[in-house]
Amino acid sequence: MLDLNTIAEFSRANCGTICAFLVPANVLATLQTLVFTGMKSSPVKLRLMVGFACFYSILMLLHVYSWFSIGIVMMPTYILLGLGGLCLATNLWAIFHRNSLLNLIELVTATAINLGKRWTQKTFAAKSFNG
Repeated sequence: MLDLNTIAEFSRANCGTICAFLVPANVLATLQTLVFTGMKSSPVKLRLMVGFACFYSILMLLHVYSWFSIGIVMMPTYILLGLGGLCLATNLWAIFHRNSLLNLIELVTATAINLGKRWTQKTFAAKSFNG
């Protein structure tokens, strides 16, 4: 049978190692979800990636709650809680409202490209004017 106290104690005893794995895994899996959404990949691929990303997010949230359960409330716990919640929300958004997330990704990408073009034009204009 599952002993939640033992699991929570293991989580707290190995906090550094768990966070060293979960933070990058969470961010990279969520980033891959955004890339799959932006590339308009098949729904099967997207659901698979969202499944892994949500798994990492939920693990991080459970890890943070194990600290909250013993009364440890510090800034890192809130930061990890926010990161896990944001990644979970983003992944759920990719599943339930894929089109609106895709519109946002396209808007951000187009804006970044336009800003890059303007910056490049200003840089080359300044160099040709000065040199």
